[in-house]
Amino acid sequence: MKELEKIYGIKIDNSENFKRALTHPSFTQEQELPYYENYERLEFLGDAVLKLLTSEILYKKYPEYTEGNLSKIRSIVVSDSTLSKIAHEIGLCEHIILAKHEAKLGTANLESVCACAFEAILGAYYLDGKIEDLKKFLENALTPYIEEVDGNFEKYNAKAILQEYTQSVDKKTPVYNLVSQTGPAHKKIFKVEVSYQDKVVATGEGKSKKDAEQHAAYEACKILGVIK
Repeated sequence: MKELEKIYGIKIDNSENFKRALTHPSFTQEQELPYYENYERLEFLGDAVLKLLTSEILYKKYPEYTEGNLSKIRSIVVSDSTLSKIAHEIGLCEHIILAKHEAKLGTANLESVCACAFEAILGAYYLDGKIEDLKKFLENALTPYIEEVDGNFEKYNAKAILQEYTQSVDKKTPVYNLVSQTGPAHKKIFKVEVSYQDKVVATGEGKSKKDAEQHAAYEACKILGVIK
């Protein structure tokens, strides 16, 4: 708990919720504990807290943006990919409690697991009555990513841009195919092809299938002249 207080800079009152927030479902299964002793319920709550506070941050930061633009930026900023990066940066992932076999597999480093723990901690702090402190923490943690997405929106929203283009041409949608996945379970690299009109247009790689699809779509947009 002291480590968490250092990471977030927020005092902890009810430590029980934070223990649950760091507990992976595999550990409760291994130890035959009730299901509610893992992070899944707190992640559900934390997800709502994250979206609310991120919405407020965006609303105040970009007073001239439409709700559509704000929603698009928020969807990227609160994605597992972004949350996992932040969780690694602040050293949260190393504190996740797993079953022995999952720990050996490096499950604590998986994007989805890190993101779940990050959201669960937000839920625990919310129940601890620390909403204002959370807002400050998230503003500091998310602002670099918000500004990165805002400044390079085409790169992060390439799949939607590509689909809008293809549907405007002939009402067809791009098709994404997973070509390969290499590396150990906790450090996989995915390679995806994107096809349009039955032809492979581009390929992309990423640490998740979604990331690889975005990279493939971005390359396809450049090749088709949709974006510079």
